[in-house]
Amino acid sequence: MTKFVVLYNAPQSAQSQMAESSPEAAQEGMKAWMEWAAKAGDGIVDMGNPLGAGKEVTAAGTTDTNTQVGGYGILQADDMDGALALLDGHPHLMMPGASIQVYEALDIPGM
Repeated sequence: MTKFVVLYNAPQSAQSQMAESSPEAAQEGMKAWMEWAAKAGDGIVDMGNPLGAGKEVTAAGTTDTNTQVGGYGILQADDMDGALALLDGHPHLMMPGASIQVYEALDIPGM
């Protein structure tokens, strides 16, 4: 099985989404995620987490990040098509402007 890193992108940060959700909306959101997780089953290696504000480190120093990455997860599948199939009907995509990026985790030669 191959591992895939999944990045959840949204125009609104995960922190502000959670702060603005009513308890009922948060409960409905979690229900949708749990239903997706049950459907994806063993394809989920790590359900992941929402992400807070980040920093970018370069040789020139550290700055605030300006991406829309709001969370991550790790899936496993035979290939990219299998990983994409696991994301069919994913609840993150119900949010206007949301997207999911999927990257194959490559093995490091010699390790």
